[in-house]
Amino acid sequence: MSGKSRTRLKKQSIAQGRGLALPPRNLVAVAARQRVAGAHVKSVSAQRQRHKRALAKLVREES
Repeated sequence: MSGKSRTRLKKQSIAQGRGLALPPRNLVAVAARQRVAGAHVKSVSAQRQRHKRALAKLVREES
């Protein structure tokens, strides 16, 4: 383990003990992760296939 990573680990453990968060290394990555987070919507093709399977199931049940 290099000196830099050891120092960073030490800072993290100290910050976690106090309930503090370290500043992010890459601000662009933080913004990208926040945009991606949250509920995702199924694609149109997935919805179409799901409806197609549900319709086929109804047809099988009625016959």
